[in-house]
Amino acid sequence: MIDPRRLRILRALADHGTVTAAAAALHLTPSAVSQQLAALESEAGHPLLLRKGRRVSLTPAGSLLVAHAHVVAAELERAQATLDALAAGSSGRVAVAAFASAITQVVAPALAALKERSIELSVRDAEGHESVRLLLDGEIDVAITEEHRATDRFTRFPLYTEPFDVVLPPGHALPDGPVDLAALADEDWVVTLPGNPLRDVVEMACAQAGFTPRIRHTSDDFRAIEALVAAGGGVALAPRNAVGGARAGAPQRRAVAGVAPLRRVVAAVRTGSEDHPLIRAVLDELRPAAGSS
Repeated sequence: MIDPRRLRILRALADHGTVTAAAAALHLTPSAVSQQLAALESEAGHPLLLRKGRRVSLTPAGSLLVAHAHVVAAELERAQATLDALAAGSSGRVAVAAFASAITQVVAPALAALKERSIELSVRDAEGHESVRLLLDGEIDVAITEEHRATDRFTRFPLYTEPFDVVLPPGHALPDGPVDLAALADEDWVVTLPGNPLRDVVEMACAQAGFTPRIRHTSDDFRAIEALVAAGGGVALAPRNAVGGARAGAPQRRAVAGVAPLRRVVAAVRTGSEDHPLIRAVLDELRPAAGSS
């Protein structure tokens, strides 16, 4: 009989790729993780892992078991939500991670409304892909993130959509008005780091304009990107709400000519937890706050 508690360890290993990283995510020692995995392989009656140096990958049996582990985890989330609903829990704390502009426009207004309902938010500043990892690891309850990949491990609730704008250094020679991205083919670019889904959006938009961006600087902080552009470090594409308004020394912000790339922002929760009374209350406040942003 498979111990369902060990399935969580297998899921963490599939997410992080090494015993050490999985142990850190689970707040266990690497030796404890290794022992639990060995016991799980014995229970399953199949080898579950392929070891290549420090990294591990799943065997076909391991991949099959992880798929079942996702289903089990979702059902446990639903069971907890049902019990909490039965207890009529109406106050408590919910952990939320969001990128900076979403905190300003959506999370902070929701926080104020939730305080009146005796629900406390614990807010963490994290880029969208980082908040997804935190959600997977169980460190937060709600992730405000870009909709960038499909998985049945999350349930998503649309919040808002914003276009990307071109960000140019002050005094750039391009004429006023919307910018054709092809006109920026010979520029240096400031982009987000590899692994950030917004970098994929920028590279795809440039590819559709017929060029590969010449990347000079990288940062996941749009305040840093804005500062680098303002200092003449290059040009950028940034979600409209991520870049500050006009002020002395600020870079120029221009609309993209034609069809602009979009950032679709969602609130994601672990599948099965969406009916938890506290999480439901948070979602109910986030969506109207997003609608007014």
